[in-house]
Amino acid sequence: EIILASEMGFCFGVRRAVDMMAEATQETGRMVSLGSVVHNPQVVAQLKEKGLDVIASPDEVDGLPVAITAHGVSEAVVRDLEDRGVPIVDTTCPIVTRSQQWAKRLSEEGFAVVVFGDPNHKETRGVLGWAQAKAYAVPSVDEIDNLPEDLPSRIGVLSQTTQTEAHFAEFVRALLARRMDRISELRVINTLCNATTSQQAAAQELAHRVDLMIVIGGRESANTRHLAEVAREEGVETHHVESADEIRREWLNGHQRVGVTAGASTPDSAVDAVVARLRELAPA
Repeated sequence: EIILASEMGFCFGVRRAVDMMAEATQETGRMVSLGSVVHNPQVVAQLKEKGLDVIASPDEVDGLPVAITAHGVSEAVVRDLEDRGVPIVDTTCPIVTRSQQWAKRLSEEGFAVVVFGDPNHKETRGVLGWAQAKAYAVPSVDEIDNLPEDLPSRIGVLSQTTQTEAHFAEFVRALLARRMDRISELRVINTLCNATTSQQAAAQELAHRVDLMIVIGGRESANTRHLAEVAREEGVETHHVESADEIRREWLNGHQRVGVTAGASTPDSAVDAVVARLRELAPA
């Protein structure tokens, strides 16, 4: 039996970004994206066929319109493109934009900004870039002690939008416990994505009902990795795949109920292909 999660796949922000880029590319004939539009190779390939090329740096912009991806960029990058007169298609997810605005506001009010997130993730780097100074990304509770000793006593805490509610709450509790004697004011802004949170809750619920989970999404997709983490934390065997081709027959041995979920940047076509592959491999 194959059971699909009640909430999964393309979220509003990703669908909006993909649609905006497809429409803009159709109008201009060709444009560039500052990084991959989403962390999903199939979607990137489809947009490339329509005339969207991916560049790694604003320095590579050569007269073409440039798209800012759903993950967003720093304020400095936006200002640089504007100053150079580069046409911009800004597809930053509105939820990420809210995080950026909070980072800027807290910084202007004199708070140190601490983002619970991967310091190497594009979204996190962009959010930090909207804070004027004293901004730090902390990927886990274990890294809290690496914050500077001279951190201002007023701290504003944000989260990478794709983190889990439980991990964010744990992080805030640990930060307060370890810095209580040095914190005069702590502001916690819930910048978690509701769609991501709903998908994680649906994955958790599904993991209770099956004995094998397949999580579909790009290897670089943070929200997909977190879905796999949620399922594994429930004690169910879990496999993270980018495409149906990766599924192995032996995974199904001894399993009766297979749960399927997908990250926010995973198209419906990828889900359909995985389900078809599972049906093909299922023991008679």
